[in-house]
Amino acid sequence: MTTVLGCIADDFTGATDLAGLLARSGVRVSLRIGVPEAPPADTAAFEVIALKSRTAPVAEAVAETRAALRWLQAAGAQRFFWKYCSTFDSTPQGNIGPVAEALMADLGTDQTIYCPAFPENGRSIFMGNLFVGQQPLAESPMKDHPLTPMRDSNLMRLLAPQVTRPVGLADRLTVAQGAEALRARLAELAAEGTAHVIVDAVANADLEVIAQACRDMPLMTGGSAVAMPLPGLYLADGTLAADAPKAVAPQLKAATIVLSGSCSAMTNAQVADYLARGAPAYQLDPLSVAETGAQPALNWLADQDLDRAPLIYATADPASVRTAQARLGVAAAGEMIEATLSACAVAARDAGARRVIVAGGETSGAVTKALGVTQLDIGAEIAPGVPWTYCTSAGHRMALTLKSGNFGAETFFTDAQEAL
Repeated sequence: MTTVLGCIADDFTGATDLAGLLARSGVRVSLRIGVPEAPPADTAAFEVIALKSRTAPVAEAVAETRAALRWLQAAGAQRFFWKYCSTFDSTPQGNIGPVAEALMADLGTDQTIYCPAFPENGRSIFMGNLFVGQQPLAESPMKDHPLTPMRDSNLMRLLAPQVTRPVGLADRLTVAQGAEALRARLAELAAEGTAHVIVDAVANADLEVIAQACRDMPLMTGGSAVAMPLPGLYLADGTLAADAPKAVAPQLKAATIVLSGSCSAMTNAQVADYLARGAPAYQLDPLSVAETGAQPALNWLADQDLDRAPLIYATADPASVRTAQARLGVAAAGEMIEATLSACAVAARDAGARRVIVAGGETSGAVTKALGVTQLDIGAEIAPGVPWTYCTSAGHRMALTLKSGNFGAETFFTDAQEAL
């Protein structure tokens, strides 16, 4: 069918996060891994293209995102959503701002919004400042992110060095007055030449107002949550047909592998919880992997009962991560771990695993690539923004969940298995 909303995400877990929230509508959501080489076919009402561009060189991120836009336009989409992390992961060089400006230029629009708020997961924006729970972003664990350390909580200050046109704010006081007030504020800013507008949101009701006010913008940008109300709005006005195809989940055997490459505070807690439950587990040490490669982990995996859902993890505390990065280099340390976890994913699939749980955005990208996955159909959520998805790998139907580092409860790995 003709695509109603075309979405582009800057990493794999962010793409499944967005797709999962859109799928709450019950309408089929299709997620493509990378820009498809073939012209659009068998398209869904909501198409999401997952890129691995969050920390790519700016020019590369821009080029890849523009290619994704062209594919989505060919699928019939006239409205677009640029999705990045709810903690605004970026550097002064990009990639959030440069990509947004490139999309705006291609779409011929002079203004867009930025709203990474996700109240269900503790992300809120007030007076342009992003909070993680009750902590300002710059005081949260994100300040120690190995690739995009967030040392400022003010989104206007974070975005301004990344863009060439003025940045403004539509604050919570405006949003609280409703969609008409927000539209008026955006028009006022547009008249002043402000192209990039941070929009406050502290609760789901704010997201409803923002979606209502901005739904007809050629381009919206933000975290996944601000897109969540859009399917309901499109269904209500007939933009999306009431009989649009629904999602269908396959039946799969229980053999499972859990792979964790994220070193976020929440993933550390999730690994600790899973270990405390007695799950079989193997910890990857980057320094050891640098010497021995993936074979010791693969040997351990070969001896495991996949019905017990063994865990292979590189998750560690920030100090340990810094030590490994100092010895090996930031990029090399990450790439070795991703390669090892990817090899384990393929070995587990070949041994009969049909359910794969992955924690960490970079790890998710590497694992899906190794499994040869190009398209995912979105299933039920395990936690806000984290759904099960269904795909084909080497001829096998499989269930795959890709979890952003900070998402999910401490019991996530167990919750995921119980959800199926």
